[in-house]
Amino acid sequence: MTATPDHPLVAAARRLADDVLSPAAEAHDREGVTRQAIDAVKASGVLGVNAPAAYGGAEAPAAVGREIAEILAGACCSTFFIQAQHHTPVRTLATGEEAARERWLRPLSEGTLLAGIAFSHLRAHPKLPVRATRVAGGWRFDGRVPWYTGWGLNDLFLLGGATEDGEVVFGVTGAHGQPGLTATGPLQLAALTGSHTVGLLLDGLVVPDEAVAVRLPHERWATEDRPKNTNTNPAVFGVARAALDLLDASGDAEAQDTAGVLRDRLDGVRRDAYALVDEVPPAERLDDRLVAKTRAYDLMRAATTAAIAAGGGRSLGLSHPAQRLAREGLFLVVQGQTPEVRTAHLAALRA
Repeated sequence: MTATPDHPLVAAARRLADDVLSPAAEAHDREGVTRQAIDAVKASGVLGVNAPAAYGGAEAPAAVGREIAEILAGACCSTFFIQAQHHTPVRTLATGEEAARERWLRPLSEGTLLAGIAFSHLRAHPKLPVRATRVAGGWRFDGRVPWYTGWGLNDLFLLGGATEDGEVVFGVTGAHGQPGLTATGPLQLAALTGSHTVGLLLDGLVVPDEAVAVRLPHERWATEDRPKNTNTNPAVFGVARAALDLLDASGDAEAQDTAGVLRDRLDGVRRDAYALVDEVPPAERLDDRLVAKTRAYDLMRAATTAAIAAGGGRSLGLSHPAQRLAREGLFLVVQGQTPEVRTAHLAALRA
């Protein structure tokens, strides 16, 4: 369930984290992830971790992808979150329509292009925040995407819309202003403001048929989508581990003892969470997955709070990583949140 430490992409992720992301994390948090950082991500090879080997990807085991996610999230969660969007278009294109796959999968797998996503609004169904309508030669998209990450850094993105009769349509388009597509200004967030997150206004954006990756009934998509967010996001473990590393480096015996206790607990939850992913069919034991997820949240919160407590007043300075990790932890609590996850988390807090 754990990636081998000597896997070349895990080693590449550690170099990326140590040499590029960690030193710039506070600047990225305040000022935005830079093009130079994204270029380093592209050059590292991590964008192809789960991509098919036939298209230039590594086709690595899932455990390798999780380890990389933990490393990057612990180094700079803003950069992690931007690159995290990329892997869904890769997976979608790998099993999607041939024309779109042959046009984009190789450059995405090789990391020469970076992709974003815009489809979480589909979970609001039967509401239609983004409506897809059939037109001659393609599909027209109208509405508002409330949340899009990586604007100005991504090359293209996977856009999802729903039709009046219950179908969902996913198409690939350029991540830049174009007829029918306008971005809002950057969203001011309590955490990950550096992730270049905006809203997208769609007013007649047309995606041609050859750029459509997938079409399927909404209910089928939702059935496959719902269980995914019951699993624990590896980034939660990454941020928690980074906070525990701060305690270890503090030179304070009590802080180090605290780190040891919390790390043992975190490792236990991590084993449980990943065993459910690796050994249990995706739609089974959802309650157990949610228990592991909420326990991981609790330990992340404990770790980041401990890092702030150990740092004292200086830990609240914007140049100190403890406050950034605490805010990133809050972000991860609600990122990708579904009603089922919210209900389980609130129930756990009442227990």
